[in-house]
Amino acid sequence: MLGSTHGTLTTDFRARVEACGESPRTAVHSSAAPSADDAVPLDVSGRPLHADVPDLDRFFRPESVAVIGASDTEGRPNTGITRQLIAWAERVGARIHPVHPTRSTVFGLTCHASVADLPEQVDLAVLLVADPLPVIEELAETKVKFAVAFASGFAETGDAGAAAQERLGAAVRGSGLRLLGPNTNLNAFERFREDLDGPAIALITQSGHQGRPVYTLQELGIRLSHWAPTGNEADLETSDFISYFAEQPEVGAIACYVEGLKDGRSFLLAADHAARNGVPVVAVKVGRTETGARMAASHTGKLTGADTVVDAAMRQFGVIRVDGLDELQDTAALLARARRPTADGVVVYSISGGTGAHFSDLATEAGLTLPTLSQAKQDELHQWIPGYLNVANPVDNGGHPVGDWRGRKIIDAILADPEVGVLICPITGPFPPMSDKLAQDLVDAAEQSDKLVCVIWGSPVGTEDAYRTTLLGSSRVATFRTFGNCITAVRAYLGHHRFTAGYRSPFEDAPRTPSPSYRKAQALMRPSQQLSEHAAKQLLRAYGIRVPREQLVTSAAAAVRAAGLVGYPVVMKASGPQLGHKTELGLVKIGLTSASQIRDAYRELTDIARYENVPLDGILVCQMVERGVEMVVGVTQDDLFGPTVTVGLGGVLVEVLHDAAVRVPPFGEDQARAMLRELRGHALLEGVRGAPPADVDALVEVVLRIQRMALELGDELSELDINPLMVLPRGQGAVALDALAICR
Repeated sequence: MLGSTHGTLTTDFRARVEACGESPRTAVHSSAAPSADDAVPLDVSGRPLHADVPDLDRFFRPESVAVIGASDTEGRPNTGITRQLIAWAERVGARIHPVHPTRSTVFGLTCHASVADLPEQVDLAVLLVADPLPVIEELAETKVKFAVAFASGFAETGDAGAAAQERLGAAVRGSGLRLLGPNTNLNAFERFREDLDGPAIALITQSGHQGRPVYTLQELGIRLSHWAPTGNEADLETSDFISYFAEQPEVGAIACYVEGLKDGRSFLLAADHAARNGVPVVAVKVGRTETGARMAASHTGKLTGADTVVDAAMRQFGVIRVDGLDELQDTAALLARARRPTADGVVVYSISGGTGAHFSDLATEAGLTLPTLSQAKQDELHQWIPGYLNVANPVDNGGHPVGDWRGRKIIDAILADPEVGVLICPITGPFPPMSDKLAQDLVDAAEQSDKLVCVIWGSPVGTEDAYRTTLLGSSRVATFRTFGNCITAVRAYLGHHRFTAGYRSPFEDAPRTPSPSYRKAQALMRPSQQLSEHAAKQLLRAYGIRVPREQLVTSAAAAVRAAGLVGYPVVMKASGPQLGHKTELGLVKIGLTSASQIRDAYRELTDIARYENVPLDGILVCQMVERGVEMVVGVTQDDLFGPTVTVGLGGVLVEVLHDAAVRVPPFGEDQARAMLRELRGHALLEGVRGAPPADVDALVEVVLRIQRMALELGDELSELDINPLMVLPRGQGAVALDALAICR
């Protein structure tokens, strides 16, 4: 027997099992237990820089399994589950030990009264009980490695459930036991086909039913290696499984259905780990809309996060986000099985000019590169294709060459072009025997080529032999049913390999010690307060960000003197810790050119402040900067990811157009420049209507300095807003004309 901690477990266990009629319920989340004591590099804010990769080998391939609450009484839910677990244990070669306080045998196997009575230390315990907490505590004492809790009624049910889930997570933390669930299911113990070859898809879902389409890919000949149904993630979470799957040699792609992220930082570290290993991660992440976010929270009890931040973070770390489960199927399958592309060029090959033109329009709009084939290549193709047909790309063969020896010659010639990495052939409907011959030629050519061949089989029936046998029987041809899914998958395939080819983890360059700027900035912070504009600009100065020449004054005479020192024309603004949008209150005066205007402006500004009952620390007399592009750069705190950096068009345009890009620190110069390219108004920085190009290098430098500030002051800075940041003509820099800062 293991251990000697019988206590009252047997009595309590019997009561719990009998009270719930042996029916497992389902449950919610907390935080994962730390793993080894190895020294983990930390960034300047004390957060890890590498993913913590759990060893889940004994979860997926245990040597011994305990089923707590096992049953063989027909008609009871636990009986079906027990039967399935016994069959699974036999497949993976595990010894199984039923546990139930009132049974001597279950399905002919010796049944033990409690965990403490088990004849050996088990790798995995499956809990078919309503309240897993007491069992978890004893499992931890007996050094069980993994447990699965099906029970529900935790964070998905509200505050009381969340508190119960936190107690469950607390029992796991530091114990050495890792817990899957609660509120999970049997998907981890499915039967996977063992007769399929090639790289596999590893599947992670927070809703088991949503993983069924990917699981069913096995019926189309696509291998699946693992399924992790994470449920409410009281301990083990999506990030743990991404990190683990990224190290498994059989895994070619990771497919995820995510309702909510437990911890944004862990997710990014896991995505970074997968990118370092070159393993693509494809994810459906719900919560794009308010309704979706509300439903996700009610189902899993997690934060869905601001979707713009989630979307940006996924792109930043190479996670391929798709919308539908059909896209998840097709994109993951292609990325798992296709070889690295030799070129980015896509050629569309069809038997109809209309089909080729239609698909080419959609592909080009989606950002795929359709190169014009060289004249020499076109001349070669015209050996087999009539001269009046277009073969520049898309290639239209007119139909007849498909039916004879010319069809294969055309395909081979296209694939031989060094600019071509992908050949896509849309077959909008079956037309035997020509479609049968075309499908076979495409499969045969793909087997002889290192390039990707994609076929879109447009028939709604899908029972045709050319589709079911020829195309699906090929491990080299990627077959799709719709134009849209093909384009989404090919774009993801090319994008993933571009991303990973030059990938350098941003965590490698994350600051690990505070800068001198941080020490200066700390002295300026005022906990739980908004800083005045003057103080906020001092914060920017501490990080080397340029602000206008300005002086803070408390009298009209001092304002006149300051204007002379700053240089006319000037701007005068009220400055106080409670001021946000000063313009709306009339607390900004621009273009002042004389001492009399200065005195009048000072009087008017102070009168308005008294009338509005707004306390001031003074009036700012500022250099007037007119010529440039107004941008906004800021820091906000996201519930999932912590500090985030935003850049966009400034002034009132940020509120009207919402044209902004977001990144989660840390990131490098390449990501800062990518943020600018994402803006719809990016052309303004290049110069329009005779305006000179803006100093983009200076803007990028400001973004990177703000990122450093966000990393170092993450626990002290709630919000920072530079609006506008005036980006001057090239070579002249950028100036923060106004700033708002709120301390935590």
